[in-house]
Amino acid sequence: MVNRSMNEDDRLEDFTRRTITIDGVAKVVHMAGSGPAVIVMTEMPGISPQVARFARWVRDVGMTVYLPSLFGRDGAVPDAEAGAAVFRRACVSAEFRAFAANQSSPVTQWLRALARLAHKERGGPGVGAIGMCFTGNFALSMMLEPAMLAPVICQPSLPLDDPVGIEMAPGDLAVVRERLKREDLTVLAYRFEGDRFCRAERFAAYAEALGDRFVGRALPDSAANPDVPPFFAQHVACPHSVVTAHLIDQAGEPTAAARDEILSFFVRRLRCAEEDEKG
Repeated sequence: MVNRSMNEDDRLEDFTRRTITIDGVAKVVHMAGSGPAVIVMTEMPGISPQVARFARWVRDVGMTVYLPSLFGRDGAVPDAEAGAAVFRRACVSAEFRAFAANQSSPVTQWLRALARLAHKERGGPGVGAIGMCFTGNFALSMMLEPAMLAPVICQPSLPLDDPVGIEMAPGDLAVVRERLKREDLTVLAYRFEGDRFCRAERFAAYAEALGDRFVGRALPDSAANPDVPPFFAQHVACPHSVVTAHLIDQAGEPTAAARDEILSFFVRRLRCAEEDEKG
C-alpha cells in the first residue's frame, strides 16, 4: 500500500465511486479490492484519511471494501469546526438515533440491504462489517441480515446520553444473540480504557446481552496515538478511535495488534470459509 500523509485530504483515487440506490434512498459508496465483501462504516466526522487507510488494509488482505458515505466530506482531514458541524447535523438527522437507547438507527436498514447486495455481487460465504464511534453498533444491528457473518464494533458511542445503553431494540438483540449461538459466531469489540464516549459500562451491557459471543477488548490509554487531527484534539480529547485516528502503525503497538486481529477475523470468517466451501 502506498504510504500516504494522514495530514492531507485523501483523494480516494484508488476507490471506485458508486451511487447505490436501495428502497429509493441513494448513497455514495466507495469500493476497492476483490473477494468477499466487508462494509467499513466511518466514524465521526466522515471518511478521513485514517478511515480510508483502514479500508485499504481490509482490501489488501483479499476483501472487497464497501465504504459508504454516511456524513461529512469524503477524504477530508477532520477539521475542528467543520467536524463539529457534521456532528451536530447527524445528531438531529432522521437517519440516526443519537440519544435513543433500545432502538436501532434507521440507517441500519439501508446498511443491512447494502450487505445483502454486496453478498450478491461478491459471493463467498457472507459479508463482514465494522462500525466505529457514531456507527459503532451498526455492525451488530446488521446481524439481522443473514448474509452478515463477521461483525466488529469499535468504540460504539450511541446512545450519547446513556453510558450503559445499547442502540438496539431488546427483541432484535435477542434474535441476534440466538443467531450468534446457533451459527457459532462471535462479535469483536474494541475500546480504550479511558474512553469517555464508550465507557466500560457499555461493554458490560454488551457482555450481559450477548454472553460469551461478545469478545471485548479494552486497550490501555497509553497505547493511543497522541498526534491526532484537529477535530479529535478539540472535541474528543480522550483515547477513542482504536483503528483510525489513535492507531500507531508500528509493530508491537496494541492498536496495530487490534487492527491485525480484526483483519484476521475477516479473513477467517470470509476467505477461509470461502475456500472450505470450494473444497
